[in-house]
Amino acid sequence: MQLLSYIFILSLLGFAAAQDTSLAEVKRAFNNAHDLKIPGDIAFTFNPKVLLEVTFPETNGRPITLHAGIQLPRNATAGPPIFSVVGEPGRGPFVVATVDPDAPTPQAPTSAQIRHFLGGNFFRKSLVEPQLLTNTTPAVTEFHQPTPPAGSDPHRYVFLLFDQSKAFQTQTLVTPATSIALFNLSQFAHDVGLGQPIGGTFMLVGPDPST
Repeated sequence: MQLLSYIFILSLLGFAAAQDTSLAEVKRAFNNAHDLKIPGDIAFTFNPKVLLEVTFPETNGRPITLHAGIQLPRNATAGPPIFSVVGEPGRGPFVVATVDPDAPTPQAPTSAQIRHFLGGNFFRKSLVEPQLLTNTTPAVTEFHQPTPPAGSDPHRYVFLLFDQSKAFQTQTLVTPATSIALFNLSQFAHDVGLGQPIGGTFMLVGPDPST
């Protein structure tokens, strides 16, 4: 099992061309995402301190590591994604959240935000790859693959990293049974004391061509 994990990590390291390398570039991408500024749409001040890397394993090919604003075909986003952090945020714990602010369409986001992932107790624990984030408890909301409806423009899927607060560990505002629609990440972060995100990235995903 350790050998398989080591081989997988090496494959992640081998796909580095697309990853974010500059905090300034990530912030610029967030502020210019299809003329719809992500920090305003999700009500955060976005001044990243570290780079959040999000990597999607692929069944037929090498893993895909996002750079902020990349557009991926839906079939490349089955996940669940692997999270890593570049910088010095400490060991953790951290919270990772993923939301879609464009549901059901960017022009009429009446169901937004959709909560595609919410998980805590992420730590930097790997001796082989110290940037890798490993969660030690089940996610509050397991990863939901992007599924923009037919006819929609591409949606933005925003991944944010937070320092975990003590209140997050015991919160009951969001549970595995809570609807993933009409989520307000900034309000949730305020209510459980997460503060502002310390890192993030995003991708664009359009409807499946077959729909």
